[in-house]
Amino acid sequence: MKNNLVKIMFVLPSLKSGGAERVISFIASNIDKSKFKSILVVVGFEDDAVYSTDGIEVHFLNCTRVLKSINPLFQLIKEVKPNIVLGSIAHVNRVLTMLSAYFRKTKFIGREASLDRVITEYTYNKKRIKYWKFYKNYYKHLDMIICQSKEMAQNLHDRYFIPDDKLAIINNPISGNLPARKTPINSDKTRQLITIGRMSEEKGHKRILEALSKLKTPFHYTIVGKGHLETQVMEKASELDLLKHITHIPYTNDVAKYLAESDLFLQGSFVEGFPNALLESCAVGTPVLAFRAPGGTQEIVEDDINGYLAEDIDDYFNKINHALYDKEWDSETIRHSVYSKFNQELILSKYEAMFERLHHSNKMYS
Repeated sequence: MKNNLVKIMFVLPSLKSGGAERVISFIASNIDKSKFKSILVVVGFEDDAVYSTDGIEVHFLNCTRVLKSINPLFQLIKEVKPNIVLGSIAHVNRVLTMLSAYFRKTKFIGREASLDRVITEYTYNKKRIKYWKFYKNYYKHLDMIICQSKEMAQNLHDRYFIPDDKLAIINNPISGNLPARKTPINSDKTRQLITIGRMSEEKGHKRILEALSKLKTPFHYTIVGKGHLETQVMEKASELDLLKHITHIPYTNDVAKYLAESDLFLQGSFVEGFPNALLESCAVGTPVLAFRAPGGTQEIVEDDINGYLAEDIDDYFNKINHALYDKEWDSETIRHSVYSKFNQELILSKYEAMFERLHHSNKMYS
């Protein structure tokens, strides 16, 4: 029976805290073991791992950069002979397209994390931008591209002329143990607000602060995350006289706890792939407020059901007030709005169907 299993190699840059790392390690660990054998390959180091990989074969290449992993990754694919190789995050996908030329019987899948036409506007690494321009249309060398949102698929179709049959729209699953919140929303005099995400340009922390500076009612704002803009964000908070309202937590394993203790999740992003923290906020029953932006946010937020989308900073401020003082939220309704569309079983079934379809086509034309 084991000889009939479809061997799938999942390739990640690391198992550090991150959306792609969490989703792919979850998929690798939970797909049907009676049909598939998962092999997880991590470019980085075991000491950095924060996600569980129990029950699956894992290889750490112990490389400091993805480009340095090309030879060991080539050798591992040659040795393991997977039926399918799946990479997540653009620089991993580029390496896989290089290797795909040497493994004609193996299907290669890339999972995209964001919209490249927008994200480059907020990329501070100029060398990386030059690399993107040099090898921007690597998508055509992949057998399938996983898009986290409809807009991401449309971008690849329009920008790189990728045919629809090579684009699979599969949203992120609600992974992990996310219990329902137990306290009523907006029950305290001091409203509890939260943002979770790395401090970088595209995440828009500063425009959230601009909106909060207009609030005249008692609130406390928890920021979870770190990044190269941390100093600038805190300087902006000081400039707006908001530091007395803010608690900064660089990293936590208790994301669900903080979300469940908050009254409103705030997202400031200018672009998103498929925002896991916002999804998890809805999953515990806490409403969300985000700016309307390219990406998957609009596929999660249902107006007046689980949150709101704002057009600009003034609209954002007005909707904070409405969400905190005018709206009566129902946590179970919020939870159902996302579990009905993004539950683990549904998303896993989409991955499994895609793997089986690709493997079947490989057998037909080999």
